[in-house]
Amino acid sequence: MAELLAIYNEEAGGVDDAARTAVMEVLRGGADVVEVPAGQKDLDEMLDAHPGRDVVVLGGDGSLHVTVAALHRRGELDARTVGLVPLGTGNDFARGLGIPLDPEVAARIVLAGRPHPLDLLVDGEGGIVVNAVHLGVGAEASEQAKPLKPKLGRFAYAVGGLLAGVRSPGWRLRVTVDGRPLAEGRPVLMVGIGNGVTIGGGTPLTPRARPDDGMVDVVAALTTGPVERLVYALRLRRGTHPELRDVVTGRGREVVVEGEPVPVNADGELTGPVTRRRWTVAPGAWRMFT
Repeated sequence: MAELLAIYNEEAGGVDDAARTAVMEVLRGGADVVEVPAGQKDLDEMLDAHPGRDVVVLGGDGSLHVTVAALHRRGELDARTVGLVPLGTGNDFARGLGIPLDPEVAARIVLAGRPHPLDLLVDGEGGIVVNAVHLGVGAEASEQAKPLKPKLGRFAYAVGGLLAGVRSPGWRLRVTVDGRPLAEGRPVLMVGIGNGVTIGGGTPLTPRARPDDGMVDVVAALTTGPVERLVYALRLRRGTHPELRDVVTGRGREVVVEGEPVPVNADGELTGPVTRRRWTVAPGAWRMFT
């Protein structure tokens, strides 16, 4: 019988006690499961107390990011396979990977026990990205959306994006992919680097990205007038923004962004402003039940 460590964050958005209880009933029907509430501060303690168990994240992208980051820091990504039961607000990584958003169905996928190798983005500061990182107006949008999430759920991202897109002047940045310039010389509204496909609860930032192909997709939107920004926002929601004249795209294994101080959002975690950051793909660095 599989031995699992089911982790959830009581303080995370989107937590549903009834849904979590139903998920645990499914998991206990096919595995030896230890269920623990573990925030970022006590996650290491929980992992130490239950060595060797595969980890099931009951939550969203933020909880998944924290868990994978801890396993990466501890050198345990090779030793433990990760399962995901999407109980978050946006659940973007689950969407992009095709994991069902029905929590009980997702729990049965974990029990089926089919590990799938996935890529990981590692930055020059020791941080990791599981799904996507975006800089500029996208990060500002997440900041604007934060106080709206309790009432609007995933629709808070759309409202936050509208507010940030109107107000932002853009940033002068140089973006290179595998050493080749992708954007330089013009103000940049937003840079997106996708291992997964969507952000903000279903917005397809990098529509053709795959988290298992050894590459990341990069999109950079150059700043334009208010009408063009509105068009970009609408096309971004549909995933057709790469077709716009003022949007440039690329694919590669290393991405460097440098220039004016710019805010960063990595898997929903806001940092910065930063003046330089480098991300490198680590192919097949971890495994997930899919």
